[in-house]
Amino acid sequence: MLARTGALGDLDRLTHQLAHAAAADAVIPADAWRDDEAFYVQFDLPGMDRSSIDLTVERGTLTLTAERRSPVPAGAKAVLIERPTGRFTRRLTLSDALDSESAEAAYDNGVLTLRLPLAPHAKPRKIAISGSTPRQLTA
Repeated sequence: MLARTGALGDLDRLTHQLAHAAAADAVIPADAWRDDEAFYVQFDLPGMDRSSIDLTVERGTLTLTAERRSPVPAGAKAVLIERPTGRFTRRLTLSDALDSESAEAAYDNGVLTLRLPLAPHAKPRKIAISGSTPRQLTA
């Protein structure tokens, strides 16, 4: 059995209460990067079942929702609860330089990886250089 007593135990309980009060506003941690072909985002979703994860794009906003259920069985008495449970949401505004129609997502070991290809107009491209002066437009 776990027991927390004394001032440190009281401090632990206060910290626990504050953490659970803030859990409703908890942000899903993410990393993002891009290369010449796509934009990538990885979200940490430890302990969340794949079936509880929902990923949508609407009007340029990516919305991720996921739920972590309590591991404590019905009728059991919880002794220690430190991991937040419930429904979590994260929203990101996407650039119009991304092709959200071709997005791909994979979930592995508690990490959701999203790949959004760059739209053709946003991809880097080379400009050919000729040996003469470019034509000027006449007004």
